[in-house]
Amino acid sequence: MSNMKKIAAPLALSLALWTQFGHAAAQTYQLNPEHTSVVMSWSHFGFSHPTADISNASGTLVFDSANPEKSKVEVTLPMDTLDTHVDALNKEFKAGEYFNTGTYPQATFRSTRVISKGNQRYDVQGDLTIKGVTKPVTLHATLNKQGEHPMMKKQAIGFDATGTVKRSDFGLKQYIPAVSDEIALTISTEAWADK
Repeated sequence: MSNMKKIAAPLALSLALWTQFGHAAAQTYQLNPEHTSVVMSWSHFGFSHPTADISNASGTLVFDSANPEKSKVEVTLPMDTLDTHVDALNKEFKAGEYFNTGTYPQATFRSTRVISKGNQRYDVQGDLTIKGVTKPVTLHATLNKQGEHPMMKKQAIGFDATGTVKRSDFGLKQYIPAVSDEIALTISTEAWADK
């Protein structure tokens, strides 16, 4: 009986420590809008690739380095911040035929699955909602850094991500195919832990 206790005690302690470590591996972060960039680009009649920025993104990122498949992200994009760097085009894009920001002021992305691809790379599958239409989108993300922020003195994390969206999926069909249906997304974000 004493031999069983000698085996059981370390086993129970190891299990407790493993459970505690596993639970502690998941960290919740809030996206920092000042260090989050969302850029869209497209082909304009084959001559150029203009860009538009969406600023003031907000959201929550839960990252579990030990179990990446348990990670998740939710992001809100205020579409009235969309900036093409051309005043007339900004007005056109925010109007009813395009993003109709008066009726649909926000776009959202909510992850449904995170797949580790190795070497700090992840495929983040999720649902993108624009103008009340929700479609699946995959973002290809790279973990840049995770650790204490030297200025904020709190835990931080940073990712870059890319993806492609078909605008026609969301009812934005103007001038296709002369103006490309596929919109390239380039995202860079820094997020900080609450504590």
